[in-house]
Amino acid sequence: MMAIFHSRAAAFLLLLWSSAPSTTSFLLAPPLSTAPNFKASTALSAGSTDVSDLLYQEQEKIIIQRGELEETFVTNAKPLEASKIKIRGAGKAGGFGKASSNGTKASSKLEGKSYAKILKKEGVLRLDNVLSPTTADALRTYLYNLRTQSEQDVADGKVQPIERYAHVLLKHNRCDLTIPLGTEEIVTKALNESLRKSPVGGIMESIFGDGAILHEFSCLMSDVGSQRQVIHPDTPFVDGKGPVLYTCFIALQDVMMDMGPTTWLPRTHTREAHAAFKDPFTKDEIVSNTPAKLGLLPKGSCGIFDSRLLHCGTANRSNEGKSRALFYFSFKNPEVGYTGNPASIRLELGAENVPLGKLMSDLESFERGEGCPLIDELGRKMR
Repeated sequence: MMAIFHSRAAAFLLLLWSSAPSTTSFLLAPPLSTAPNFKASTALSAGSTDVSDLLYQEQEKIIIQRGELEETFVTNAKPLEASKIKIRGAGKAGGFGKASSNGTKASSKLEGKSYAKILKKEGVLRLDNVLSPTTADALRTYLYNLRTQSEQDVADGKVQPIERYAHVLLKHNRCDLTIPLGTEEIVTKALNESLRKSPVGGIMESIFGDGAILHEFSCLMSDVGSQRQVIHPDTPFVDGKGPVLYTCFIALQDVMMDMGPTTWLPRTHTREAHAAFKDPFTKDEIVSNTPAKLGLLPKGSCGIFDSRLLHCGTANRSNEGKSRALFYFSFKNPEVGYTGNPASIRLELGAENVPLGKLMSDLESFERGEGCPLIDELGRKMR
């Protein structure tokens, strides 16, 4: 895989796996821009830029056509329902999807382990109420303001697009906005609620241990007019290797059907599913026959999924002009080096390889009102 592509742009890389005879089998040039409506500053000649843009436009046409075709295949999709567990003797934390903060650390670990078991089997899991409505609203407002400022900073030449946005294909009316950590309290508050006070952190720890690395920290924004992506995994299945990443998508507003919910194909994070997906004679069959789940998530709810799971973002056709924002973070298996695609994370944050255990401890200190020295130090490094 070419390192210039990001995991959220893996859909294009999947074209190399040839979904149909009409699908191109060669690698077109990547986009020069990572943010909507902006071109990166480069040393290339204007002629080279024009050629690259034309190639990218052709590339996008192929992806859009394939996405539209796949949409006709997925006729059995149902909403992803919240998983429910019952842990004996765990009190409120061990009830049906209640926040971990209400129980003991021991019950929280049991809760995380129980959810992790479901996640390992299905490849995707929904949890409700990982963010309070108030926090979700405040974070959404902050992130859309950050997007506006980032667009202006790129336009003024103050920063390069890669310093604010991750690479994303089908970039028209869609962006992947990387988020600074340690500069705004609302971000720390949202991370504390979603990672430490909900079962999410316990799930990550149960699978990867407290050495799991914060690998992505960003927000996917899909405006009206954004196109459906092609179905893809974010990382390939590798024989003899376990899961690479788990990503947590958190809805910052109610995600309705016309807003482009994520489509997941459960249990496709396996060797057999990937082999069928790579085969041009069986690819359409696995897309058609796998019962799909839709991320029709209420505000503050999340979908956690294995990066090898087949999925895609769908088209935002909101009649009310609503933009969809998903705050997300990924944690990486500490035994894995390069995942196969660059991460959606501020460069300076990604360079720190922040471990889950230290981050959780820092957030616990934040919750007690005793400060968060690790996050504060990270904030001083943000550009």
